[in-house]
Amino acid sequence: MDSYDVIVAGAGPVGLFLACELALAGCSVLILEKAEHPRSALKRVPFGIRGLSTPTVEALYRRGLLDQLAAPALRAPFGQPDAQGRRQAGHFAGIPFYLDDIDTARWTRRLPSSSATSMLCELEALETVLAARAASLGVDIRRGVGVTGLRQTADGVTVLSDGPSFLSQWLVGCDGGRSAVRKAGGFEFAGTEPEFTGYSAEVELADGDQLKPGRNLTPTGLYFQSQPGFLVMQEFDGGAHHGAGPVTREHLQAVLRRISNTGATIRAVHAASTWTDRARQATSYRAGRVLLAGDAAHIHAPLGGQGLNLGIGDAMNLGWKLAATIHGRAAPGLLDSYPDERHPVGAQVLDWSRAQVALMRPDPHARALGAVVRELIATRDGATHIAARVWGIDTGYDLGGGHPLTGHSVPNFELEDGTRIGELMRDGRGLLLDFDADPALETLAGAYDGRLRYVSGRPKEGLGVGAALIRPDGMVAWAGGRRADPAQAGRAAERWFG
Repeated sequence: MDSYDVIVAGAGPVGLFLACELALAGCSVLILEKAEHPRSALKRVPFGIRGLSTPTVEALYRRGLLDQLAAPALRAPFGQPDAQGRRQAGHFAGIPFYLDDIDTARWTRRLPSSSATSMLCELEALETVLAARAASLGVDIRRGVGVTGLRQTADGVTVLSDGPSFLSQWLVGCDGGRSAVRKAGGFEFAGTEPEFTGYSAEVELADGDQLKPGRNLTPTGLYFQSQPGFLVMQEFDGGAHHGAGPVTREHLQAVLRRISNTGATIRAVHAASTWTDRARQATSYRAGRVLLAGDAAHIHAPLGGQGLNLGIGDAMNLGWKLAATIHGRAAPGLLDSYPDERHPVGAQVLDWSRAQVALMRPDPHARALGAVVRELIATRDGATHIAARVWGIDTGYDLGGGHPLTGHSVPNFELEDGTRIGELMRDGRGLLLDFDADPALETLAGAYDGRLRYVSGRPKEGLGVGAALIRPDGMVAWAGGRRADPAQAGRAAERWFG
C-alpha cells in the first residue's frame, strides 16, 4: 500500500488549499477525488462566480496566489453604478448595502497597504490555480477515486476507496456536505432541516421577457435572473425536491411558473442543480487521526458565498498545525486548537445563514421584519456592521493577551524599505516582527531553527505595536507595545511553536 503523511479526501478549493499548506510545510500528501473531471457547467460564469472574503483574499495573497486568479475585471468586487449612481457592495438576505454607506475608518486593524476587503473570483479558475500549485509542491492528486471507508489505529489510518487502499498518518475529509469521511468516521452532524429547495439552472427560454431581471421576491418564493437564461430559484417546500434525482425540464418549468406567476416556457435545460438551506455542523472536527474541514464539517444555505470562505479559513488554520504535529514540533494541544478555534466561527456563519433565510420567507411576518432590517442597513452604522460581517473583517480567535491585535489577522505593515508583511509569509513560516530592533527577540527567533522568521524594520504605520509574533496562518499570537517584553514573546512562541 502507498503511504503518506496525510490523505485529503476531496479536490475542491478547500482540499486543494489544505494540501498546498501541508506540502509547503514538507508533508507528503495524497488527494483522493471521486469525480473524474474537475470541470462543471455550474462552476463557470455566472454560477461559478464567488465572492471572496477578507480572510480568504489575505490567505491567497500571503501565499502568492492572488494575482493568478482572474482577469482584473473580475477581481473588482463592485459592479456598475445603479440609476442613482450608487455601487452595491453586497447583500444580506437580498437586501443590498452600498459602498458609500460603509465607514472603513472604523476598521482600525486595516492599513492602506492591506489587500482588498473582498473580490470576485471564478470557482473554476480558483480550482485550476490551486491544483497547479499543489502539483508544483509534489501533491499526488488521483481523480475518479472516492473514499468508501476507513480503519483507524493509534498509529495511522487505512483509507479504503473504490480502487486501491492507502495508508496515512492522518486523514482529512474535505469531501463536501455528503462527506464519506464524516460518515465513516462516525462524526455527529447536528443542526436544522431545510425550509426551501434552491435551483441553479442554465436554460433556454421561449419567452424570457416575461421574467424580470435581478432578484425578485414573490408570494411563493424567489427567482433571480442574472443573465437571460441563467436562473436561481428558491421554493419554500421544506427541501422536498433536493436530491430527488435529475432536474427535468418539466419540473423546472413548473417551479418557475409557480414562483414567478408567469407563463414562462423552458425550451431546454443545459445544466441544473438543487440545493437547500439545511444547516448542520459536526459537533467535533476531530476524531482521533481523522479531521474534517469545509463543507464536510459544516453546511448551510449558499447565501453570499460564505461556505467557500469558511472552508478556506479551516484549511489555513489546520494546515500548519497538522504539519507541526507530523514533524514532532507541535506544542501540547496545538492540533486540538483547530476545532477549538474554528468551530465557533462555523457556528456563527450557520446562524448568519439561518437569519437570512428567516427574512426571505414568503410570509407577512418576514416581510415586516425585512422592512425593519432594510432601514437599519441603510444607515452608516448598519452598512458598516453588515459589511464587516459579510467580508469577515473582524474574524478572530480568543488567544488571550492584552493587545487589541492579538487573535486577529496581522495588518499588512509596510516597512520603510517597501517590504510588506504579507509578502514575507509565502513560505508558510511564522514571523517575529521587531519594530524596535531588540537583540533578545532576534535571539528568540534563532532558537527555533528557521521555523520562525525574524523581521526587523520600521513600519510606515505601527498601530501602537513594538513587536508581534505571527502564526503561519497570519493570526497575531502575541503583540506588545513599545519596548515589548521578550519574556512574554518567548511564552507565546512556546505555546504556538513548541
